[in-house]
Order: sequence, then C-alpha cells, then structure tokens
Amino acid sequence: MAASDTLLSIRDLTVRYGSAIALDGVTLEVRHGEVVALLGANGSGKTTLLNAISGIKPIASGAVLWDGVPMQPRKPHRIFAKGVVQVSQARDLFPEMSVLDNLRLGAVTRRFDAARLAQVFGYFPRLQERRQQRAATLSGGEQQMVAIGRALMSEPRLLMLDEPSGGLAPRFVDEIGNIMQRLRQQHATMLIVEQNIQLALSVADRVYVLRNGAIVTSTTVAELGTDYRALAQRFYL
Repeated sequence: MAASDTLLSIRDLTVRYGSAIALDGVTLEVRHGEVVALLGANGSGKTTLLNAISGIKPIASGAVLWDGVPMQPRKPHRIFAKGVVQVSQARDLFPEMSVLDNLRLGAVTRRFDAARLAQVFGYFPRLQERRQQRAATLSGGEQQMVAIGRALMSEPRLLMLDEPSGGLAPRFVDEIGNIMQRLRQQHATMLIVEQNIQLALSVADRVYVLRNGAIVTSTTVAELGTDYRALAQRFYL
C-alpha cells in the first residue's frame, strides 16, 4: 500500500509519567479506510497512546504525523479539528443534557447537519426514541451509544474507541459490535482499544499488541486465527 494511504503515523513515540516510561518507542500506522485494533493487558499503555494521539497527554519524544505532516501545535482542540475524535472509557457525556443536545455538541466545530443526525439515529434507533431524555437516566449501553453517536456527528476522519464494550451487558456488546461492523463496511477509519479479543478481531483489519509500553506484535487479523482463548493467554497473561 502506498505511503499516501497512511492517514496516521506514529514514529518512535515515548510518553512519561514523571520518571516512569508509559510508552517506549512506539511505532504504528493507521491507513485510510482500515480498522486497527490495539490489544494488551491493563496498564500496557493503550489508553495513554490514544491520549497522546489526541493531544491530551504530552509526548516526551517521537512524532505523530497526520497525512504525513507532524500534528503541531499539539493542542487537543486543534487535533480534533483535523478530524481525530476519541471516545473515552468514561464517555464524558453531559448528564443533565438531553440525548439530542449531547449529540448536537458533536457538530460544534461544523455546521449542524440534520441528515447526519438522521444517520446517527439510523445507527442507534434507541437514541431517537430517547432523544429528549437526560443522558444521566440512560443505561451504560445507551450512554455508550450516545458517546459514539456524538463522535460520529463530527464526521471524524479517524474514530478512536477506548474500550467500547467495557462494562456493558452482552446485548449491548453485540449492538456496539454491529455498529462497528457497519462503520467498517462504510470504510470508516478506526483505531480501537478493546479487551474483548473476539469483538476486536471481528472488526479489525490489523492488530498491534502493547506490552509494558512497547509494541510486541504487529500483524493482520487473518494471520492470527480464531482461537480466542489462546490469543488471550498470549496477549494478556
């Protein structure tokens, strides 16, 4: 694949928390229209990497390139304006605001598009039913739908999902998985952090595995196989 197909390129990235190294020389790339899964045990640096890409966490050294150009200055709002949108584990909704108003905030940097809102409601019919309901009154799975829907309202060029299935009931995990599949079929570009290996590999094209802040595996999903128990032991234990 040509170099011009690379949307996001991370080169030799190091991130520190005080004297502790959280990411140690991480190099990876995400190409236009592909889904990349980032796997690893708790504390391996996955969320730190997303936060570094988003500009939330300062980098000690290395480079983050967007369409081949260094993302400078590394201010979160400027990175967001480039189309890099992160859905955090915390979801970060405004609990006293309605579902509809939370979704509208996703389009804050661009003109509100009713067609885009209709598309989001098409992904999440449950949200249309609850559009006037306060976000605080929703279930965890519904709140995750709002968080992803709000991100989609910004028309992201790169959608980063941090543990989208975390803490959800199985029926909501299936729904989130189905939405991720639909986005993939529409050639959305995604970088996904996920502990659920089966879910991650069902939507990803390629996989990076982090261990102790370093990339230890880089491969395609096709090369990994579907023995999820063996993969869990290999990646997490």
